[in-house]
Amino acid sequence: MFTGLVEEVGEIQSIRKGNRSMVLTVSARRVLEGVKEGDSIAVNGVCLTVIRWREGEFETDVMPETMAKTSLGRLQPGSRVNLERALSVGDRLGGHFVQGHVDGVGRIRARTPMENAVLFEVEVPEALTQWMVDKGSVTVNGISLTLVSIGARSFTVSVIPHTLSHTQLNDARPGDEVNVECDMIGKYVAKWLNQQQGNSLADVLKQSGFTNGGG
Repeated sequence: MFTGLVEEVGEIQSIRKGNRSMVLTVSARRVLEGVKEGDSIAVNGVCLTVIRWREGEFETDVMPETMAKTSLGRLQPGSRVNLERALSVGDRLGGHFVQGHVDGVGRIRARTPMENAVLFEVEVPEALTQWMVDKGSVTVNGISLTLVSIGARSFTVSVIPHTLSHTQLNDARPGDEVNVECDMIGKYVAKWLNQQQGNSLADVLKQSGFTNGGG
């Protein structure tokens, strides 16, 4: 579990590609403090496992499923990536609950300066926007952001200068692909409501254990 608060921006040092998988070597410093083999680190919002590490860099496997469902396959040596360690018990939750399980790949449609912020419009599959709500949370390349507006196949987020300067979004331009993870709580609620279609409110409450208290 992560928070979507990026700890540092690393750089892809090398990529060893298989037919449908790869091994990434990523430069890092802060996220390697206290690291152990098997620890989880989010790379551009994707939860990956540290398989080897040494001073200044770590290696991680990217399996075929992850290659198919995320933008990691388009990385090149020299690509900058957002990094975050998994939460520890007692850590502050400054962003929102982020699993590191990407729901889909979006494409930046526009990047518009707006005084002290930059408004990003991201095009996504329509299936993703059904899980989004105004002023709710969304994760873009591992960054916890607040939704400004939601369309049928796109959404916008406003990014402050501090976030831009401390994340990979500073490099992002229209046409770039980004990993998108919708709010975990919203996904569970949406699935539950879909399962209740056709039931009355009274039926839903009864199935959930509520009674009218009558004698």
